[in-house]
Amino acid sequence: MTIYDRVLKIYQRYENTNLSLCLNCLGRMFSLLGTNTSNLERGISLLLSITMENHRKYLSMDNKFENESINNLKILAENANFLPAQKVLENEGFELSKINFNKTCYLCENIFLNLQKYVDKAKQIVTDIEFKDFLVGTSPDSKIINKEDKFKSELNLLNSESFKSHFNREIGKKLSIELNKPVEFNNPEIVFIYLISYNEFNINLIIKSIFISGRYKKLLRGIPQTHWTCTRCSGKGCEGCNFTGKLYETSVEEFISPEFVVRAQALESKFHGAGREDIDVRMLGSGRPFILELKNPKKRTLDLNQIKKRVNKINKGKVNISDLKYSNKKEVISIKTEAENTKKIYKALIETEKRLNKKEFKELLEKLKIRLENKKISQRTPNRVSHRRADVMREKTIYKIDGHYLKPKLSEFVIETQGGTYIKELIHGDNGRTTPSFSSIFGFQTMCKELDVLSVKK
Repeated sequence: MTIYDRVLKIYQRYENTNLSLCLNCLGRMFSLLGTNTSNLERGISLLLSITMENHRKYLSMDNKFENESINNLKILAENANFLPAQKVLENEGFELSKINFNKTCYLCENIFLNLQKYVDKAKQIVTDIEFKDFLVGTSPDSKIINKEDKFKSELNLLNSESFKSHFNREIGKKLSIELNKPVEFNNPEIVFIYLISYNEFNINLIIKSIFISGRYKKLLRGIPQTHWTCTRCSGKGCEGCNFTGKLYETSVEEFISPEFVVRAQALESKFHGAGREDIDVRMLGSGRPFILELKNPKKRTLDLNQIKKRVNKINKGKVNISDLKYSNKKEVISIKTEAENTKKIYKALIETEKRLNKKEFKELLEKLKIRLENKKISQRTPNRVSHRRADVMREKTIYKIDGHYLKPKLSEFVIETQGGTYIKELIHGDNGRTTPSFSSIFGFQTMCKELDVLSVKK
């Protein structure tokens, strides 16, 4: 069976009905044949070619083709409402009495004849959103898909494309012109997802997050890195959290994020840190790397220097940010996975159980250097976090240790370690869960009174 035979067979189905097949859907049934044309152009070309061929046969004056060619022209004129076929028949003196100009496309129910309303709604929902490119996606109702699959199967149409691909392309072309923005297939800033049924449609708008990287210093003790939801009430508010829904009044995240959210007109934000310090530990030096994810932003072009100044002014003496620049999701994954490969430098104020003089301290410091510098220690998950972290054994490298005598029971140490090392447990030993430790090497108990992070580097 030729393509022409298949097309005529399609339209024979709609004899004396209010149904037909629009030119867009006809072209889609043969979209894998021929290139560099649209489905609408392909549909027109098919009907025009069949019209021309049957008109040629009729004009050949060969009686064996006369009835067949006129019947075929009538199928196109009446069942397909194809104007060139109608004009041929009129010019040859044939009357057409069965033309119904209000036919509905069997497959799309005239969706492809009314694409502008889909374009207009998309334009309307992005009037106040900043973006440089976009993509169109479609989720058709199952009735549309099932009807088309059955249709193709019954007529053995093997060279067609899906409704989704056709719709996405046509809407994408129209939107690109009217928005004056390109379609981006790999990493679009917004995606229009059309939820389509025969009777109605909606659009879900997906807006790509903005990622801003930087470094933060935490200048206060007693605040966590991120918002901690109250575990008793799951954030609803209870007596235990003083009806705030939080375990701690504020956090580094809550100091930094609001200004970015306001400037970007974002729906919400998420804070990603390269590791985290304990609540009672300050983050000093050049700061800890972080990436702030701004979700569903309406504005993407931000004055990062101005935001930095504003955040630092509002949070003077609490939090300071620097080195702001645009980032991406890949870097979020990187700072998470690479956290253990960083080197961190800490300053620890240590109290010893035993009183020491300067000579004794110097001897113990040398002993520490011999036992720990450029050596690995074993750390079982500390008791203080075992309720929320897996109980596993970790090996961590201690790179360098330096110490200064302050008082008989007080000293200050600078410790350079592999990322993820539990410094407090390195000092007090955690009842043998960290070996070796300062306590086990000294031969008496040592405790960390204060701890600061001085540097986080790769």
